[in-house]
Amino acid sequence: MDYNEEITDEFQGVKVWWSANRTLPKTQRISWYPNDDEKKYYRLTVHKRHRELITQSYISHVMMEGKEIATRKRQRKLYSNNPSQNWYGYRRSKWSNVLFEHPATFDTLAMDAKLKEEIKNDLIKFSKGKDYYARIGKAWKRGYLLYGPPGTGKSSMIAAMANLLDYDVYDLELTAVKENTELRRLLLDTSSKSIIVIEDIDCSIDLTGQREKKKEKDGNEDEPSDPVTKRLKEEEKKESKVTLSGLLNCIDGLWSSCGGERIIVFTTNYVEKLDPALIRRGRMDKHIELSYCCFDAFKVFAKNYLEIDSHSLFGEIESLLGETNMTPADVAENLMPKSDYDDVETCLKRLVEALKDTKEEAKKKVEDEARLMAEKEEEKQMQKPEKEEKEQSGKDVKEIKENGVAKVDEEVKATGVTR
Repeated sequence: MDYNEEITDEFQGVKVWWSANRTLPKTQRISWYPNDDEKKYYRLTVHKRHRELITQSYISHVMMEGKEIATRKRQRKLYSNNPSQNWYGYRRSKWSNVLFEHPATFDTLAMDAKLKEEIKNDLIKFSKGKDYYARIGKAWKRGYLLYGPPGTGKSSMIAAMANLLDYDVYDLELTAVKENTELRRLLLDTSSKSIIVIEDIDCSIDLTGQREKKKEKDGNEDEPSDPVTKRLKEEEKKESKVTLSGLLNCIDGLWSSCGGERIIVFTTNYVEKLDPALIRRGRMDKHIELSYCCFDAFKVFAKNYLEIDSHSLFGEIESLLGETNMTPADVAENLMPKSDYDDVETCLKRLVEALKDTKEEAKKKVEDEARLMAEKEEEKQMQKPEKEEKEQSGKDVKEIKENGVAKVDEEVKATGVTR
């Protein structure tokens, strides 16, 4: 509505009038910033005999309609955290955002069909669980740990989750967070109906609880004059000091209850590197392994990329996938047509050749590793006699020395004369 514009509405046969207004500041000044004295507001006009109906029913009706309209027109966003030095000032924010338009859905995800259905059901159950979580006394949040080799679809899984639930995504870069207090402020500034993502958490920051000890600085150390060294010193001071306990308090402590309907997702390529306290059940409720491509995943790719459900080469591909470790990303790349002349047969044959090459490379790698182990074992066996000979030689020398000392002692006892 424009200022001083008036519109009418009707509720249960009662007519009301809405107008947009503002109060101008007492003094005029030229500034790039909005004036704090300027107030904007809506005015509702109604006959006084309908006052009770308006205050008890109509206002609530308007608020509910407004929320429904906002939900229908809501555009999902992808947020990333800003460095703390950019948090303050005119129109500054802790998060920057762009429209989230990732096309991934669970229908396009290439993975085991049973696992896919299990994850979908779990997400839908969570999104409808407000009363359930309140009844059991838990914060309305859920943790997912996605782990597996690179190229197995962890990021696509997150996008599919967001599209299924219509949630915003907050991509939290821990290396840009200086300390635990900043992390807490960032998480408090997130909205409900959101997915908070920390990707590659094993290499984002040291969260094992075994942080390398810093070298103690000499109190009388002079300020470095070399600009390169000086810059390195400054960068060290900026290093993130987020601790394992600080992260745990934010995702599972008292602060985790500030805001509801949130999903926290960690991704990692090496789950064995993570501190067990970080991924225990209750923090990361669901552990999902996204591994190498299986035949079910291949069939999804074939349907999406080539629009086929069966082919004479499917049997050979199924056999090769059972014998070969190839990531879904590599399978998709080989199936994707590279020109207008690439037909279904060409794409499938290219995948078959790639699988055969991968199988041969894996076989060669195993043979090379076996050969190296055999060579090391042979070298070890060759060194064994030399080692035993040296040990025996050392024993002989020791025995000779001991015998010599004993002989001298006997002579001394016999003659009473020392040499």
